[in-house]
Amino acid sequence: MKIHILLFLALSLTVACNTNTKKKPVDKTMVDQKVPNVVTADIEAGIKADIAEKVEEGDGYFQLKTEEKDLRLQLVRVHTEYLSNLGPRRHFACVDLADVSGDVYDVDFFLEGDPGNMKVTETTLHKLNGKPYYSWKKRKDKTWYRVPIQGASRDLVGVIEGSDSFDFRYEVTLPEIKESAKLWIPVPQSDRFQTVSMSSLTAPVEHRMLKDEEYGNTILYMEPSPADSGKKIVLTYDVERKEKEPYEENASPTRYLNASLLMPVGDRFKVLADSIIGLKNSESTIMQARALYDYVIDNMKYIKAGTYGTGDAVYACDALTGNCTEFHSLFISLARSANIPSRFAVGASIPSNRDEGGIDGYHCWAEFYAEGKWWPVDISEANKYSALATYYFGRHPANRIEFTRGRDLQIEPGPQSGPINFLAYPVMEVGGAPAFPETFFSFERRTEGRPAKEMASLK
Repeated sequence: MKIHILLFLALSLTVACNTNTKKKPVDKTMVDQKVPNVVTADIEAGIKADIAEKVEEGDGYFQLKTEEKDLRLQLVRVHTEYLSNLGPRRHFACVDLADVSGDVYDVDFFLEGDPGNMKVTETTLHKLNGKPYYSWKKRKDKTWYRVPIQGASRDLVGVIEGSDSFDFRYEVTLPEIKESAKLWIPVPQSDRFQTVSMSSLTAPVEHRMLKDEEYGNTILYMEPSPADSGKKIVLTYDVERKEKEPYEENASPTRYLNASLLMPVGDRFKVLADSIIGLKNSESTIMQARALYDYVIDNMKYIKAGTYGTGDAVYACDALTGNCTEFHSLFISLARSANIPSRFAVGASIPSNRDEGGIDGYHCWAEFYAEGKWWPVDISEANKYSALATYYFGRHPANRIEFTRGRDLQIEPGPQSGPINFLAYPVMEVGGAPAFPETFFSFERRTEGRPAKEMASLK
């Protein structure tokens, strides 16, 4: 959610409009000058080249000074979904860099120049271990200003209450295919909190829908050939989404006490859960779950480095780092070990502070069962925004789309590797071996469908 792009554009437009009454002569040489066309690959190459140059100058590290300390950083990844051309010879990039201490910083870069000759003009530390230092808010004159997280409204820190409506685009680019291939893609379904209708599906090969009988997921299946290498699969959806609160369900929750392949139950998790719950063992299930929730918030760091993104509760328990999958897998293993039914779901979080553009990958969350209801929780978001820890214990905002539920998904035909751990990005096999197609999410909000309260916050 890079408001910095909009800030830069707005400031540029403000300066351009703030001219003297006496007109300056036009520099015809600048008008006639041809500016090279820049694509995101050029910007990615430009920021990587600049970082590589700084690393060489900095004895193997990207050196960055802050008020508190000098950082020695190494490149983790470039957020390709946020690479932007801001105008003639002006560009934006967002990069994750890991410090030698193990902390991961989200750093925003502004660049100037042409392809093959870009230089960084501004560097800003935006987040530390997923926690932002500040947010941005738009003025009436359409310029932007910084807002401390402590004073930011909920729409600036990821939350739209009530309802939301948007078009969601799920795009897959097939890799090179040399042998027989199989592909599985999640297809979000309507339920009491979201109404989803597929508006279009573009695919280079015949396909069919599979059903996961255990959790009710729908999965798109196809068998692309070598001739389909590099082609795109695009699914677009119309989505109406409601804020999620504790809710009742007729089905028995007891099956959500069982272990999953990467979410064990009992043993070390039982010992840890008992120690966390402590004297609350005689109190309500909700209070016990809150103790586990707070433990994960207080002890884990949101760091996308090392082995992360698999939802391995053992790894999460040992490393105490990871992304949303580690946060919620650890919570689920602890909750189930404390005899609290708990379950997993995955989808995407829709940015709340802008109305269109790319989305930074998938997002997952959890629910636990207590007092006859399922209680939604989002522990990784509560970890980022501590002021929202109470909100995320029993709520999921409206700006989301859910793809699939559950872990260890079994379908027919299924991958040779066995049950699908969870399904957010496509699962693909080429010649029986795993393959990883490029995947990109984007959205466009239907602003006329936003709540009046939300629209007012943008004025």
